[in-house]
Amino acid sequence: PLKYAIRDLIPYAEQVERRGEKVIRLNIGDPLKFDFDTPKHIREALCRAVNDRWNFYSASEGDAELRAAIAEKERKFNGVDISPDHVIVTAGVSEAINFVSAAFIDPGDEALIPGPSYAPYVNFIQAYNGRIVYYRTVEENGWQPDLDDLRSKITDKTRFILIINPNNPTGAIYSENTVRKILDIAAEHNLIVVSDEIYDRITYGEAEFKSTAAIARDVPVIGLNGFSKVYLMTGWRLGYIYVRDPTGKYADAIIGHLNKLARARLSACTPVMRAGIAALRGPQEHVHDMVARLRERRDYCCRRIEEIPGMSVVKPKGAFYLFPKIDIKGKFDSDREFALKLLDEEKVLVVHGSGFGFGGENHFRSIFLPPISVLEEAFNRIERFCRKYLA
Repeated sequence: PLKYAIRDLIPYAEQVERRGEKVIRLNIGDPLKFDFDTPKHIREALCRAVNDRWNFYSASEGDAELRAAIAEKERKFNGVDISPDHVIVTAGVSEAINFVSAAFIDPGDEALIPGPSYAPYVNFIQAYNGRIVYYRTVEENGWQPDLDDLRSKITDKTRFILIINPNNPTGAIYSENTVRKILDIAAEHNLIVVSDEIYDRITYGEAEFKSTAAIARDVPVIGLNGFSKVYLMTGWRLGYIYVRDPTGKYADAIIGHLNKLARARLSACTPVMRAGIAALRGPQEHVHDMVARLRERRDYCCRRIEEIPGMSVVKPKGAFYLFPKIDIKGKFDSDREFALKLLDEEKVLVVHGSGFGFGGENHFRSIFLPPISVLEEAFNRIERFCRKYLA
């Protein structure tokens, strides 16, 4: 059965709210639910596109000018040299995940994904009757991948290796050396690497993000990215997928197959794509402001967690999630029960860590997007709850 842990506890939160009690929701990574807003020039570009009658179906692969702007962005910020012809615009990264899964997974095929991992990868791969194989990431090493474990899990049924960097749910940024070694392993086994980089510009200075496709020398890389997080366009549903193949052997075939999938669903939203051009080519100052505010909120949350009994956290280097470890000490049957009881007693909604698969057990995921005044109240409640049960 398909599951999506990030939203699975929402019905319970709604029951609490129907009793007239306010829930502090720390489950969904949507900056626009808090004190962030889509930059004005992007909003104006959307209105202008609608009024200028950009309201028709677009090319299935996406607006040509937007694909050129995406190629420019990848070159400028990530050092990735790609042709606009090797870019497809999607309805968010979720659709890109679906495309990759449909393109590469037949019944019984395997995909190597990090554990813990973003849930839609599990759902889409399993929807095509594929098998999820988790490779371990090591909490004690900043959630970096265990390369020996990854290598040991490759079989003749493995179709691709997934990297999520910066990582959701852990906030890890994989070192360039680690990414290079993953690429070397992929090359040894003639595998493609899929790299989800939606948080590429939301980093906090302690670790340098390096795009997988910029490092690759002899391995095809499929990059997934989008506008929801960096450009504060979550509800607009705009993402993209690109193929960079330094071998020159596979890119046309891969992009051709992905284009067939794109044609089957017509196109992404035309006026939103026009606004995407403005996002990429317009002012970028909001990114610095957003990251500065998020860094302050991250640091506050990490300080609070250090003071809470039975809880510890690896400080995230990117994205906007915390993934604390909880010592449930037999007080709870699972991290899901912990999250449900926290919701019931303290009216704070987080995501149970086991919902992110292997390695997520005895953790929970929380965003640090709200203002510090909200985070302070949330962590007052979490601390009270943990002192009651975990001290």
